[in-house]
Amino acid sequence: MKKFGIFTLAIVFTLVISGSHHVFAAGLIQGGPLAEDALLEDPDPNGDDLREDHSDNENWIAKWYGPDGNYENNGTFQVSGPMDFIDEGSGGQLTQTSLSTMAGLLMTQDIDMEWGDDHGGTRAWTVFEIDPADGNNMNRDGPVDNLDTYAIVVIDAPSAMTAIMSPAHDDHAQIWINGEKWYNNSRWTGAAQTILHNVEVELQKGGNVLLYRCGESGGSAYFNLHFDDATHDAVTIYPKDATDKQGFFDEIAPLTPVEPAGKLTTTWADIKRK
Repeated sequence: MKKFGIFTLAIVFTLVISGSHHVFAAGLIQGGPLAEDALLEDPDPNGDDLREDHSDNENWIAKWYGPDGNYENNGTFQVSGPMDFIDEGSGGQLTQTSLSTMAGLLMTQDIDMEWGDDHGGTRAWTVFEIDPADGNNMNRDGPVDNLDTYAIVVIDAPSAMTAIMSPAHDDHAQIWINGEKWYNNSRWTGAAQTILHNVEVELQKGGNVLLYRCGESGGSAYFNLHFDDATHDAVTIYPKDATDKQGFFDEIAPLTPVEPAGKLTTTWADIKRK
């Protein structure tokens, strides 16, 4: 497709008739990560007829690590989408892309987001929990419209593997893994546990950092994510038991580099496996 460059978007429509209800199969996005010239382009096609109900899936991720509040007064998601509020909040020490790497994630131990009084003020980092069934799970002790949420998980994979992730969002979702952007979609999915697209992604052995950003304007405000059953059976996702920043970093300590950033990428987990 022209919009995806090297992307292949395979769409399979399965029409199931149940009374008067029609259920369609979501689109499958393959060939990622996104090309440089497609970082802010939506999947094509991207219509309502792709909506697929995943409310019976038991793997929706509920625990996340991120700023302890939203970026407020974003000017609507259409305005905020191309902006990098991690760059803004860190004074250029981090970007959205670098935050989705282990080196960038580790920097949040010492860097808060300084977003200014008009945009939520100073945001420390913490573990927070959402209700995947809640159509307003982005709302966190602040304004309910015109906001952006940032959320992180670390996925410990026993080996390099291909996984399928399924995001639900209202409105604009952007997802990075290990410093590369794999998903961009400014169209809401229709419900908190309804998706438009399954996305084929590549996980490396050991720790994989996933950054999920969702920008909202008005109405419902939710972000959700799950992977395919085989992936959830094989990996461990953090935060797991942690309830705060220190607990989170204690959990992922075995996955963090032994050497300083920029040197060898050996991790404690790799050493243990060897």
